[in-house]
Amino acid sequence: MFDRKLYEAQCAGRPVWVFLSDQQRWIEQAQVVEVSGGVVTLRYETDEDGELQAWQEMVRLDSVGSVMSRLSSVPRLGGSEDLLTAEDCPVEEQISQGSPDGSGGEAA
Repeated sequence: MFDRKLYEAQCAGRPVWVFLSDQQRWIEQAQVVEVSGGVVTLRYETDEDGELQAWQEMVRLDSVGSVMSRLSSVPRLGGSEDLLTAEDCPVEEQISQGSPDGSGGEAA
């Protein structure tokens, strides 16, 4: 069930938060290294007592209870001038103002 979502995160290269239901713990901001044969390989870092530790863990897909990914983030500090606006969007991704539905075509 979660194999497709984990595979998509692997292809996109974005971090995921994975809840392991059999261990009742979260793995935070993990990179999906591989999804194969009912096993997912995750790489993540922890900071314990000021010491940064890197881990790579193989987890059975059966033990995965939840998979989440961050859609966006906004820094708490800084002014609104630091935020990107529609004008900062690449031209090919901008929605034209020509029609009410935003498709850019003329209404028939």
